[in-house]
Amino acid sequence: MMFGSKTYTLEQSQLIPLGRPAVFAFFADAFNLEVLTPPFLRFQIMTPAPIDIQVGTIIEYRISLFGIPMYWKTCIERFEPDELFVDNQEKGPYRLWHHTHTFEEVSGGTLMRDVVRYRLPFGFLGRIAHFIFVRRTLQKIFQFRRDALYGALEVEAPDG
Repeated sequence: MMFGSKTYTLEQSQLIPLGRPAVFAFFADAFNLEVLTPPFLRFQIMTPAPIDIQVGTIIEYRISLFGIPMYWKTCIERFEPDELFVDNQEKGPYRLWHHTHTFEEVSGGTLMRDVVRYRLPFGFLGRIAHFIFVRRTLQKIFQFRRDALYGALEVEAPDG
């Protein structure tokens, strides 16, 4: 369908020089998202602490992009300790936001992979918005997260 919505994929992998249980535990704490999200989004978790991450856990957030406040609600649809978890947007700015986080033990630490499948609202206008700013904004957010992660975990970024 030429003018309908298109599903995009964002993929990122990152070697973290720590054991898989420690890396997974860091990501399984939803409040660590606040440290890994760029300040320009004004990200705030609305769900009261503590958040026990498991299948069915609902997490509610508030963000602001270009001064526009947005409500975001995700559900953990899959949770396998030390290996992976998947969050899926139930309500928010996207028509689809399906984020798979995997953690693989490798030489030198843990290889963490993110695969995000997303779709924008507004059909053809959403595709134009993706081309003009959404893709670049998401890349900027994930690059911030990539860089902030090493500091948050107090580890050196591996060479390469």
